[in-house]
Amino acid sequence: MSSETLERIARNKNVARAAARQLSMEQLHKLAEVIGEVIEHKQEEERERQQEERMKEQKLAEIREAINDAGLSVDDLVPEQPKRRRGRPPKDAKQS
Repeated sequence: MSSETLERIARNKNVARAAARQLSMEQLHKLAEVIGEVIEHKQEEERERQQEERMKEQKLAEIREAINDAGLSVDDLVPEQPKRRRGRPPKDAKQS
């Protein structure tokens, strides 16, 4: 079954019912069990991602505080970028 078919089933209750008619009760229960496991796995991944984001924000706040405590700013940490020279690009070495 393609992901497009699964998306159609997930978006439309009537399509899901039509697909379910082709399955036995045992198959439907197994499908529900598998989908439940997939949902739990995705929820766990989302919780882990949110935890990582919280940790990242906490570390960033600690770094900002340390910079302020040292009397520095972010501009002190980032060196100036060299200015690009404007003008035409060099001519091609092969000229006719």
